[in-house]
Amino acid sequence: MKVTLKVFRYNPETDQRPRYDVFHLEAEPNDRVLDLLEKVKAELDGSLSYRRSCAHGICGSDAMRINGRNRLACKTLVKDVGTTIVVEPILGLPVLKDLIVDMEPFFESYRKVMPWFINTDPPPEKERLQSPEERERFDDTTKCILCAACTTSCPVFWADGSYFGPAAIVNAHRFIFDSRDQAAAERLAILAQEEGVWRCRTSFNCTEACPREIQITKAIAEVKRAILTGRLD
Repeated sequence: MKVTLKVFRYNPETDQRPRYDVFHLEAEPNDRVLDLLEKVKAELDGSLSYRRSCAHGICGSDAMRINGRNRLACKTLVKDVGTTIVVEPILGLPVLKDLIVDMEPFFESYRKVMPWFINTDPPPEKERLQSPEERERFDDTTKCILCAACTTSCPVFWADGSYFGPAAIVNAHRFIFDSRDQAAAERLAILAQEEGVWRCRTSFNCTEACPREIQITKAIAEVKRAILTGRLD
């Protein structure tokens, strides 16, 4: 099949404004958008810049807007997006070049919620045990790959980059509801601040954008409830 690939191009060091370059390619229906970008870079324009790593939907590197929606290029098939494909960087973060954005503001918010295990008890001889039911309580939010697709689909984050964003809250949730962790109260206090969960307007954009199908809006609601009630059940 013949595919028209329209790619956002911008180098802030040399360009006054962004532009779109158009490439006409032969593709198979089961080709991925990442395959098209690889073909352009290898055969047509080596200056095209984008992030990619594992190419299997695990690392989250190649999150971008494809036909107006946040997706992973390595998981998006040509047959699912049509013969005219517009590829742009995710929104709300500064563009470094073409499809590459500066992820530092995203990771700054991530670090603020203390996304690591905290337990000051003496370590056991083996592992810290928990029941299957306790593990299931936060199982969904362990799936985050930090692609930023959810956060950069959020209208609140677009309007004000100081909002922690869905990904940071999801990663806080993963530890808040872990029965072995001891810093839930501290994380909840952080998320109760002005930049935290109360900025969420429940638009469900984040849930729709998540390539791992995490129920993000539900997780945010659970954090809100824990702040109000002081309970983690």
